[in-house]
Amino acid sequence: MEQFLQEAKSASRVLNTLSGREKNRILKEMAVALRANTKDLLVANALDMADGKKNDLTSALMDRLFLDEDRIDSMAVAIEEISALKEPVGRVLEGWVTEDDLKIEKVSIPIGVIGIIYESRPNVTSDTAALCFKSSNVCVLKGGKEAENSNKAIAKVLQAVLKANNLPEALISLIPDSSRAGVDKLIKMDKYVDLIIPRGGAGLIKHVCANATVSVVKHDKGQCHTYIDKDANRENAVKIAINAKVQRPGVCNAMETLLVDSAIAKEMLPVLKVAFDAENTELKGCDKTQAIIDIKHAGNEDFHTEYLANILNIRVVDGVEGAIEHIVEFGSGHSESIITESISSAEEFLNAIDAAAVYVNASTRFTDGGAFGFGAEVGISTNKLHARGPMGIEGLTTYKFKIYGKGQTR
Repeated sequence: MEQFLQEAKSASRVLNTLSGREKNRILKEMAVALRANTKDLLVANALDMADGKKNDLTSALMDRLFLDEDRIDSMAVAIEEISALKEPVGRVLEGWVTEDDLKIEKVSIPIGVIGIIYESRPNVTSDTAALCFKSSNVCVLKGGKEAENSNKAIAKVLQAVLKANNLPEALISLIPDSSRAGVDKLIKMDKYVDLIIPRGGAGLIKHVCANATVSVVKHDKGQCHTYIDKDANRENAVKIAINAKVQRPGVCNAMETLLVDSAIAKEMLPVLKVAFDAENTELKGCDKTQAIIDIKHAGNEDFHTEYLANILNIRVVDGVEGAIEHIVEFGSGHSESIITESISSAEEFLNAIDAAAVYVNASTRFTDGGAFGFGAEVGISTNKLHARGPMGIEGLTTYKFKIYGKGQTR
């Protein structure tokens, strides 16, 4: 592991010699290579899907794992979009002259070597590799065991492009020891690794944060809520709630709990039940909800659970204040939404909720780098420092100060 990371650290110096134009050209070649190797990628993914079926992976995990021609093309498109982003490195963020006539520039620079630990989704391999390459960072990847064949095949395609351009394969690589012991070594190698980004289940995040000596930007669970206020447009409320839960239940920006204002609960809950029954959603509710519609019971443990499946909690709350109280107790700082036509209620919600993304009259499913216009993303950061929300290209840079003098001394 140490030798592997030494090579990664050395490779980072090579990236600093590449111009933005060269990086963009190579990224476009990577997109072409992914499309050209679609058959090989599908063969590798079929092995993972077969193993997943054998190991009884949930339908949500199987959906995350699955690749077809369209998803591979989407991976290529994401890389092309990343290549089209403005150059993130070497930008003068601020500049000024001090009283001592020193000219100071605050300039964006790459972080260095970034270790990314993730589960299930093979597209994360190509997305994060491209984002790191564009921002002149080396990426060291540790994908989930369930996607091992797919991840290796994708990395091989990207590394072949690097090799064809006389660049070290260590710029984009999978760690040699993907066991728990290997991960534990990686997150303590602060001599070589500058940042760890874990994205996955609560157990993974907790373990990495508790044991890492490398700086961590965590991408924690998405305990997302939608609150339907008494002043909501009823049609919009149902449409948004359905989208937030069922459009793709197995992702972190999907809603896990629906909050309904007690003032409209008797009117809205039967309508919502019909809509969710049509989508085969398993519903669980608090006592007040159960008194209005016939569904299973939801307790505190359910409200803390990130299902990543077509299962939804419903809770009746007393107005905006009740919704805020619930989210403060059970939210994970990911994405929260209020459905209302009241400007004052919307502003109260927006200002009171401490989450990376807070919505008015829109689905939480939009918390995504592509939907935000960032191109692809490394993940959704629930940190407050140094990146928060969809972590795109700018989140993979830091800065330094360049100071120009004329012989000044202090």
